Amino acid sequence: MEYGMSLHQHRMKSRLFYIMVLLTGGLSMNEGINYLYSNYTQVLSDCPSVIDVYGARCWMEVVNEQFKTENLSTIFKSVEKLERVLENTALNETTSIIVERLVAHIFRTEGNFTGLNISASQETVTSDSDHVANTTVKVHLPKELLKAKENGTIVFCMITSLEKYGPLGVLDGRVVGLSVSKKTVFGLHDKVNFSMALQRPTVESEADKQPSCQFLNFSTNKFYQDGCTTQWRRDEGRVVCSCDHLTYFAVLMVSPSISESDQEMLSYITLIGCSLSLFFLVVTIFLYTTRRGTGTDISLKVHINLAVALILLNLHFLISQQVTALSSSGSCIYVAVLLHYSLLATFTWTAIEGFHLYLLLVRVFNIYVRRYLLKLSLVGWGFPAVIVIVIAIIDKDTYRRVTLHPSKTNGTAVEMCYLSNDVMKLVTTVGLFGLVFVFNLGMLAVTVRRLLSLHTEQMSGEKGRARRDTCTVLGITCLLGITWGIIFFSFGQLTTPGIYLFCVLNSLQGFFIFLWFCVFKWKAEDSQPGSDAHSTKT
Repeated sequence: MEYGMSLHQHRMKSRLFYIMVLLTGGLSMNEGINYLYSNYTQVLSDCPSVIDVYGARCWMEVVNEQFKTENLSTIFKSVEKLERVLENTALNETTSIIVERLVAHIFRTEGNFTGLNISASQETVTSDSDHVANTTVKVHLPKELLKAKENGTIVFCMITSLEKYGPLGVLDGRVVGLSVSKKTVFGLHDKVNFSMALQRPTVESEADKQPSCQFLNFSTNKFYQDGCTTQWRRDEGRVVCSCDHLTYFAVLMVSPSISESDQEMLSYITLIGCSLSLFFLVVTIFLYTTRRGTGTDISLKVHINLAVALILLNLHFLISQQVTALSSSGSCIYVAVLLHYSLLATFTWTAIEGFHLYLLLVRVFNIYVRRYLLKLSLVGWGFPAVIVIVIAIIDKDTYRRVTLHPSKTNGTAVEMCYLSNDVMKLVTTVGLFGLVFVFNLGMLAVTVRRLLSLHTEQMSGEKGRARRDTCTVLGITCLLGITWGIIFFSFGQLTTPGIYLFCVLNSLQGFFIFLWFCVFKWKAEDSQPGSDAHSTKT
């Protein structure tokens, strides 16, 4: 608001500004709009900081005209400025403004905000009723947007332009803007939900594509799907988007990364692989506890700790999706915490496997460490616990139900109990494993070099030595978790064969460890790198 000028004076200035442009000099309505459009930059600089409904409509007329002639870059800038104008519109009651391809709804909140539902078509928009003829967009805004007794202005703006947005793959050329005045909203726990009709003709003409909920980044003028999940409800003919922030959104028709049959096959592979791993890991623990002569082998004890971590990981992964179907949030929180903890513990114990291998192959001599196994256990089980506790302190609601991606088979979203904060998820899983992977990859290279040097020194060689060395490398590769690193060799999104390889190798990691135990710990006659002959004393 300009200094020394009342709100009433601002409204009068805005109204006079609008009437002057349209009517002075004998201009007709269309001529006034053309003048306003051709002098858009000047209008922007002259527009007061507080504007009334007349001025807001005036701005919408300008942007509407720009869609007919201007390029996308200019239009994106205009839409971003229009969002601020609508937020600054002064009004005493909820107001709707419709200008051809633009539909705006400005909701004035008073008192305790309990959430908001908006329904819109190209001719009508309302927040009073869900019954709107030919509804194209429905929006649900959570009460988390505003604090208790906080007043504010919520802006809904739907823009439809098939000729401009259509070439970008935007469904029906329609984008939906949501904002709250004087607030930047992001990181919502209770997400914003909006749905759009997905008409059958569109689906048939885009038979090889699927919907993807994305937001418009005005800095790059590109669409991104970060913070948004997609549910394709085929039986209802709608796409439901859930996003944790407010801005302009759209549904883009994109080519799926993998086919429907591949998705189904990968689900079965993961389920069967994890179940087999869980079973054989339990068998491994049973054989270890019942077999004599293994109590002093430190290497074997390290392997057993890794096996326990993998048991926890596979167990909680397999039950996670079923737990989400329960009404109890407490059980979901428990599974989410234990799933994240067991994943971190698995990564930590693979790092300990690499460290132990370093002592055996590089240090070799003088490697006595007092209470070695106890110290390894404190790191292997304590470090992941510290991470989980810190995350829970920073954000106690981050462990909950999360939506991963829609299932194309039945049109419902795939949900599981896990860490919901994307930043924490990236740092604690991808970041942590990245460090572990680099170190363990180096240790694998050392192992291969050591085996090659031994093979060179013994040129006569034993019968079957090369085969045993190959099995040793494969076993150590499994123990060090190198197969998880396939994701780092994708240079972007994994291809379909890469996804199959990733699922097969990692879901069966427990089974491979069982084979390693059987072949090299109880059946092998000769000592191999990492075997009993090099055990570190406790």
